[in-house]
Amino acid sequence: MRTSLLSAAQIAITLALVGWMITGFTRLPGRWLRWKMFCRATFTIITLTGTTKDGRTEPVNVYEHLSPGSFILGPPQLQTILDHLTASGRYDRIDGHGRLLSARGEQQVEVRGSRVVL
Repeated sequence: MRTSLLSAAQIAITLALVGWMITGFTRLPGRWLRWKMFCRATFTIITLTGTTKDGRTEPVNVYEHLSPGSFILGPPQLQTILDHLTASGRYDRIDGHGRLLSARGEQQVEVRGSRVVL
């Protein structure tokens, strides 16, 4: 028998591992990305408009205020960024709407008067 051939046990273990990895990415009802790395994460997809002190409006990209490589943005982090942008004087107020994706499913999220409202 050739030593380069995989044993039946190695093949069975490999197939079981591949099957487990594939089913780990399937969705359960009301959940996003069931895999354990993502199941506790909260993702916010939001469109914001900032109003400056002189009354002009412009789009606000909160994702450019996250750490490089970071993409997970929950309501507390979003509120911290909004507080920073208004406290720095860059915007008088920020408003917007979007979605919050988490293990509990999808929720609507709004920003009214620089405050996150779920």
